[in-house]
Amino acid sequence: MKPTRARRLVPVAALTALTALIALSAFAPPAGADAVAPPSLDWKPCAQGSDDAVGKELDRAGARCATLTVPLDHSRPGGRTIELALSRIPAADRAHRIGTLVLNSGGPGESTLDMPLRTRAAMKDVAARYDIVGLDPRFVGRSTPLDCGWPIGLWVRSAGATRARFDHQVAVQRDLAERCAERHADVLPYANTRDTARDLDLVRRALGERRISFLGYSYGSYLGAVYTQLFPGRTDRVVLDSAGDPDKWGPRAMRGSEDEADRALRGWASWAAARHGAYGLGATTAGVLATVDTIVAAAEDGPLRVGRYEVDDQAVPYILSVGSANDRPEARAEFAATVRTLNEAAHGRPAEPGAELAGFLAFVLTGVGSPLAGPAAAITCGDRAAPRDPDVYWDDVQRSRVRHPLFGPVKNNIWPCAFWPTRPRERLTRVANATPALIVSATGDTATTYQGSKAMHRALTGSRLLTLRGVTAHGIYGEYGDACVDAKVNAYLATGALPATDQTCRP
Repeated sequence: MKPTRARRLVPVAALTALTALIALSAFAPPAGADAVAPPSLDWKPCAQGSDDAVGKELDRAGARCATLTVPLDHSRPGGRTIELALSRIPAADRAHRIGTLVLNSGGPGESTLDMPLRTRAAMKDVAARYDIVGLDPRFVGRSTPLDCGWPIGLWVRSAGATRARFDHQVAVQRDLAERCAERHADVLPYANTRDTARDLDLVRRALGERRISFLGYSYGSYLGAVYTQLFPGRTDRVVLDSAGDPDKWGPRAMRGSEDEADRALRGWASWAAARHGAYGLGATTAGVLATVDTIVAAAEDGPLRVGRYEVDDQAVPYILSVGSANDRPEARAEFAATVRTLNEAAHGRPAEPGAELAGFLAFVLTGVGSPLAGPAAAITCGDRAAPRDPDVYWDDVQRSRVRHPLFGPVKNNIWPCAFWPTRPRERLTRVANATPALIVSATGDTATTYQGSKAMHRALTGSRLLTLRGVTAHGIYGEYGDACVDAKVNAYLATGALPATDQTCRP
């Protein structure tokens, strides 16, 4: 059941002008805001009980945690509040301390509280000169939660082969939106990137910093870019890893990445063909792709039985898109094992998933062991309105499957945003400024494409683009294991000096 909405009494043109005015006035920081005493943070041990493994690991690393109270609605600072959870590993070299580095791991909806642990390792010696801060954004992780009560862990699926299967997806996505509306209609208008960026500035103030440095991955790059737009002059060193096109962020941001997904699958198929003796998926690239086609066709006939899970024709293409999106040898080997398991199921043979696949299926199909998916959808839907007519998506699916029969129906499928109960309160942020930033991207990224990173580079005219060429991966610095990229990012973090020109690394 959808909540009752107030009738709009303001003409559309006036409403648009009012929205712009709000963006420039009520939500903007008042003049001299930093002169007001900042909120205080009470730093305590991170572990919240004997079974809190993340908290214990943070404590062993010397981190401390705190909560910060912020307004739910930044235009009403005296109204209802929510809490944000923070972790901080303080700089070991206080004499040469550079400042605070705030992190975001992406999603949206991914917890960042434990991210200082792996970021510190990636930063090597320069880590000692920073306070490294993990922040669970509003409604995520240990911050005030937003649990939509969804029976699945992720809403992304393929549209399927037929209109009947697509209509099934329409029903699923409508149900997800209605579940969220029933539980959280009162807070959904405040789940968005602009309010998250406003939270980030309150964090800056609470930390006592005039400027902060920022490292964000994927959606976190978009968040960082929005922060630079809303709060100019309040960043020091900014690293945006696997950045997408800021103008295309929103419920349909996956559209346009079909070519990259196809190339990634073909690249993996070539790798697997060279290892036919180990995996038995085909001795040629075409043979491996034929095995994939057999799996997809079998799933279209009926769900594949994989252990205790039923994997249907709408989940299989998504699994294939995610599994082929990283070309590191260990990732390719894990994906080959997944395809071998699916192939066994496609032929009606017993197919028990390994630990990696079992965990992934539990996450995608049931939500067990996963972060809450609701915040991710809420933020995405809260940033930009989606088309409401299912036929718009079906037409796009049909057009895309001509060239991209496997991944077109994934990239163009309908999401819960088509049925979201609230419209965005503000327009999507137009990122266009000269903030210095280092943008890191792999040419084969299938999620936030290289073309998207180049668009971010154009939007941030003071930025430099660091390209990892010939690589299929999403999340590069400290994640992919490329020494060239890691060294260049660390040099920037250490000196604050961007390269004179765009840079390229090759594995």
